[in-house]
Amino acid sequence: MTRLRLDDSGWLEGARHCVSPNFGPRPAQAVVDLAVIHSISLPPGQYGGDGIERLFTNRLDWDAHPYYGEIRGMEVSAHFVIRRTGEIVQFVSTRDRAWHAGRSCWRGRENCNDDSVGIELEGLEGDTFEPAQYDALSDLLIALAPRLPLRWIAGHEHVAPGRKIDPGPGFDWPRLMARLGWPDRYFPDQVRPPA
Repeated sequence: MTRLRLDDSGWLEGARHCVSPNFGPRPAQAVVDLAVIHSISLPPGQYGGDGIERLFTNRLDWDAHPYYGEIRGMEVSAHFVIRRTGEIVQFVSTRDRAWHAGRSCWRGRENCNDDSVGIELEGLEGDTFEPAQYDALSDLLIALAPRLPLRWIAGHEHVAPGRKIDPGPGFDWPRLMARLGWPDRYFPDQVRPPA
């Protein structure tokens, strides 16, 4: 059973909070029924540092690594990051609009940031993720479900095809699906088992 619980203000009890300034209000008609799964590591392929937190809080030293020059000035965030250890860090209340999906579309609805929760897994597109991350991700989704009308879980690659490739082929969708036990209709057609 999960130890996580989403409070009335959209903050997860049981997670570490690291507040990002990169968010805005959701549109009045927003229905938060989509969870978008991403992957991130800063610098790419390096884990355990504070680069992600610094990026999401606008404190990244752009000169600290050559890769940072490519993302200089970006102002982004996600609601949650799940570290390789399974630790969950929350940056934005689920009541607010985090800046994670960018140009995106899901089931005919544009601008997925309006109606979604963004969950970043510390990892690299194409690489595998840790068992603790799958456990934490499923626990997080189970904790969100009583408070949010979740109907879909998709990867960034599914809401921004051709532009984004995360979480990528190293993400084990069948493992998440089995752990959650939710109906197949919650998941992208591309990852569902054959009928």
